[in-house]
Formats: sequence, structure tokens, C-alpha cells
Amino acid sequence: MAADGNFQLRDGARDQDAEARARAYSIPIEQIDPADAEFFKTDTFWPYFERLRKECPVHYQAEHEFGPYWSVTKYNDIMEVDTNHDAFSSEPAITIADPEDDFQLPMFIAMDPPKHDAQRKTVSPVVAPPNLAAMEPVIRQRAAAILDSLPIGEEFDWVDKVSIELTTMTLATLFDFPWEDRRKLTRWSDVATAGPESGLFDSTDPDEADQQRRMELYECVDYFMNLWNERVNAPPRNDLISMLAHGEATRNMDRQEYLGNLILLIVGGNDTTRNTISGSILALNQNPGEYAKLKADPSLIPSMVSETIRWQTPLAHMRRNATRDYELGGKTIKKGDKVIMWYVSGNRDEEVIERPNDYWIDRPNVRRHLSFGFGIHRCVGNRLAELQLRIIWEEIMKRFPDIKVVGPPTRVMSSFVKGYEKLPVVIPTRL
Repeated sequence: MAADGNFQLRDGARDQDAEARARAYSIPIEQIDPADAEFFKTDTFWPYFERLRKECPVHYQAEHEFGPYWSVTKYNDIMEVDTNHDAFSSEPAITIADPEDDFQLPMFIAMDPPKHDAQRKTVSPVVAPPNLAAMEPVIRQRAAAILDSLPIGEEFDWVDKVSIELTTMTLATLFDFPWEDRRKLTRWSDVATAGPESGLFDSTDPDEADQQRRMELYECVDYFMNLWNERVNAPPRNDLISMLAHGEATRNMDRQEYLGNLILLIVGGNDTTRNTISGSILALNQNPGEYAKLKADPSLIPSMVSETIRWQTPLAHMRRNATRDYELGGKTIKKGDKVIMWYVSGNRDEEVIERPNDYWIDRPNVRRHLSFGFGIHRCVGNRLAELQLRIIWEEIMKRFPDIKVVGPPTRVMSSFVKGYEKLPVVIPTRL
């Protein structure tokens, strides 16, 4: 703690740990494994991506527990892969790990046209502009209630009290999910993306952890099957379960495909936004000049939201599979090869983004980031994510002159979800 009681924070991209940087530049470049979850848990991955962008922007990792894969680390190369769905398929998965033979979870984000397009079209009305306009006052009322319930002058966990609570409430509304059970959505979201070393399971043994994960996800689909059966026998409504149950492209899904799409909607509608809300508090504390700028001019909130989405990059990567041999960055990607688009690296590409390691809330072209993806798989809920972030900060600025981070964040052990388990804060006073 500093003399004034504030925890001294660093931006990992700008003030990198010297030991991590030396290690990143000392090992043979072919040995760099950017998918090492420990790098993300410790926030030490930055120099590895910096080196890859400079020396080997299309990088082949020959040996990995999930099989060999290509890393694409520069903005324009990522855009090329992301927008060419003919050469780069989204099937069979969006993460480095392949689907388990006995636990397949089809979901529309990991499908190609035409099935992808039809299933995405089924759920997209829930985040269409008219529905978002109807949801805005509801989200604002809930954000206000959450903020008004926070303790003043006492340390608390921002992730649990604010980020999770607001996004889980919104997700429960989208599903028309039983309100008293809404935190089940949080648990299922965490379990769906967690590895055995995450601390979420009773055992760190991979087989035992995987068995527990499956059991909990089966509980998830059983719960949602009851909701499906209610909605399919009722007139269509404007919630995700009813849309899936009545949609021509989704009403005949089997249990595993239903579960796969539920996981997609739960993680996409909850995990990513909650981590960006937490990231906004951390980023503004790490950059007090930008926080002062925001306090002086709250009209910068929408720009700050977009900059935080770039800076946080809540999903670090997405995967594609090459459908044919393809030349990229002077390398030949072979048909069938696994290709990982590192959004977290592309968002710091100095050749495209000015001052990429700076958190700059009035950045020109602030929406020019990769965090939502591009092409046919661009995040369907991106406007809802921006809406929740804008509202929570508009309500924060009405109430609190400052929110102070008072300890280091606890980060998620994952190279896919770039998020936070805990973020200790204190609100010194109200306005």
C-alpha cells in the first residue's frame, strides 16, 4: 500500500515484469506457447505477443497438449482470417481444445453457413435496437439499485457485487430465467470454460474435474429443458428460450446442441461483459489521468467504454480450421490446421493502433478494435455489452467521486476468457 492508502497498480502491457520480458526474449521463438494459461493468470503474456508480432506474426506451435496450432497475432492478419469463412471454418470448435468425442456440444458460433446463419437469425431479435431500447430503463434501474447498495468506506469485491450481479440480472431477463436462481447462470458460465486448475472443481485431477464439469452442465440442460417444455407449449414470446423453442432452425435441436447453444449464450451474454466492467475499474485506476479526464467530462463515457473493450479484450482468442492450404504472413497453413486468432495481441498491434499500450479514453477511431470479432461471427450481443457498460458508468458518475482499487486483481486461469475472479475496491464517499 502507498502512503495515501491506494494500492499501486501497473498496466502489464506498459510496465512489464522484467523477468517475464527477459524470458520471453531469451527462449527460442518456436518454443513460445501463447496459450499457456499461467501467462494469463499472472498477466505476463504481453512480451510474448510483442515478440511474436515483431519476429513471427504467424507462428506455428508444433507441440501442445491440444495438438499443434498456428498463432495469428497481428491485426490485419487476424482480420483476413476472421472475414474469410470459406478458407477458415469455425467447425468444430472456437477454442484450442478439440471437442471430446463423447461430449459434443454443437453451437452456432462453431458452425459454418448456412446452419450458422439460420440459428443466429433465430436469437438475434433479442438484441435488436427496439428490444435494447426497451431494456435500457430496466438495466438502469437495476444498476442504480446495485450501486446504492454498496458499502461506503469498506473494502468489497467489485466483481461479485457489481459486475456479476448486473450482467447476471440482464442475462436472466434475456432468458426469462427464474429470478431467485439467476446465480446458477454465473456458475454454469464459469464451469463451462474452466480447466481443472481453476479452483472451481472439487479436484484438480483432469478426469475428475471434467466429470464434475459434465455433471454440472447436465444439470444446466436439465433445468433449461423444463423451461423449454413450458415455452414450446405456450405462444411465442420475446425471450431466448421461447425463440429457440419456436424457431424453425432450432426447434428440433437435440439435447447436446441445446446445451451447446445455451453455453454460448450464457458465456457470451455474461462472462465477457462482466469482465469488461471489472476491467474498466482497473484500467481507470491504473491510469489516473484518464480517470480525471472522465470525471471532468462524463460525455466521454461511450468512448471510454469502447476503449475498455479494446484494452480488456475479454475473449483472448478465437479458433478457425483451414479448409485448404493458405498463404498468410509468408507461411503456408495446411488444410486441416488449427488457426488461433489472438484478439488480445491484435488489439495491441502498433502498426494499426496508435499508442496501443496506452489506455486512452478519447482515442480517435476508438471502435477500431477486434474484441467483438469480424465477419459473420461478429458478436451478436455487442450493442448490449456496450449498453450495460455505458449505463453502469453513467450511474457511477452520479454517485461516486472515486472508486479505488485497493489490492491486486485475481485473474482467471484461462487463455480464452481474459477475466477476473476478484477485484478489491473501496468507495471513499458518495457525491
